[in-house]
Amino acid sequence: MYTLKTINIILTIVFFVCYAYQFVYIPIRLFFAKRTEEKERAKTVLVPHTFAFLICGRDEEAVIGDLIDSIHGQDYDQSLLTVFVMADNCSDRTAEVARSHGARVYTRKNPDLIGKGYALQELRQHISHDYPDGFDAYFVFDADNVLTPNYVTEMNKCFCAGNDVITSYRNSKNFGQNFVTMGYGVWFLHEASFLNHPRKILGVSCAVSGTGFMFSRKVAEEIVDWPYHLLTEDIEFSADRITHGKKISYCPHAEFFDEQPTKLRTAWRQRMRWARGYLQVIRHYGAKLIKGIFKGSFACFDMSMNIMPAYILTIASIALNVTLAILGTIIGEDIMIAVWSILRLVGSAFGAVFLIGAIAVITDWKRIRMSTWKKILSMLYFPFYMATYIPIAVAAIFIRSEWKHIPHDASVESLKEEGENTDFSTHEDK
Repeated sequence: MYTLKTINIILTIVFFVCYAYQFVYIPIRLFFAKRTEEKERAKTVLVPHTFAFLICGRDEEAVIGDLIDSIHGQDYDQSLLTVFVMADNCSDRTAEVARSHGARVYTRKNPDLIGKGYALQELRQHISHDYPDGFDAYFVFDADNVLTPNYVTEMNKCFCAGNDVITSYRNSKNFGQNFVTMGYGVWFLHEASFLNHPRKILGVSCAVSGTGFMFSRKVAEEIVDWPYHLLTEDIEFSADRITHGKKISYCPHAEFFDEQPTKLRTAWRQRMRWARGYLQVIRHYGAKLIKGIFKGSFACFDMSMNIMPAYILTIASIALNVTLAILGTIIGEDIMIAVWSILRLVGSAFGAVFLIGAIAVITDWKRIRMSTWKKILSMLYFPFYMATYIPIAVAAIFIRSEWKHIPHDASVESLKEEGENTDFSTHEDK
């Protein structure tokens, strides 16, 4: 049992070594963000650009109108914005609703090639054929998103500063609906403010998180169509850019809202797909990332830490603790040594995760659209939400996961009826 205690101490040290730099991100974000932003804006010459919005949706008639309306409500020259929708394998009125709200709509029926990556690839092919002059840059959004009115204006400022791939601030449309949505919401706050923002300040590559990002005409010509078809195509895109020495930037003032799953079963299925997708990315890009690390790329190290060690070390920790605890019991050793060792390991992990979530919520307090008591509750719940990734990570090794449609029904009107804060107007972070 003392061997197990030693192993847990070693695992704790390894976790610390791998992720201590992310705690350094916290003071970087808190104390250097404003200065970095002022420097960037001082040297930026603003130029109007043409933008295309690429939206792929499957059975999204309840929410897609809100997204298109929020695009048409931008404080940016509307003549420079064009909205494209790919109604992907739909059985509802997604295409009709999108057209009625002013989007250019294409439809797709392909039961074999399923997933956002394939739909986005086909949408880009249509646009290249029908709009040969192209656009200066392209936004990618999911149908359930809603944008603040200054979103495009802020992204254009970042684009004019010389960035050709930019991700943005992801908030949650139904943040306070229940414990599941709170868990998602706190993680995305942390990801935006304390992962991507510090990376931007340090001048290293950020990472795309699902939706709400932009890429330039130059990037569109480089990658051709959209060749990213793994279960986590956003991480695949990010890993591909980083391993080719390219940088993804971040725009903290371009805020959009994303609908989170409300049911535990749906959340489990989605995160199972993400976990399986991480394994796919490790298999396809792991060697390239490690090679980049040895060449001195911090971005490759950062991306590797986000997709590999936590997954591998968690599985190793569970396997070792269970195996050694059982063997120790069989040979008559004191089981309480193992119990206390495991409890200390779990307690340390919960404490670290609680601190991460609490800092994110307190820092972005005014950007969270729910009551004070719910904000406090979200901090307390966050470690338990993250702990559910442990069985998901284990299951993902053995259970094959495929892309499945996640229904979205949190329209602005339905959230109003439920008493949620639906004021998605611009928030100025004081």
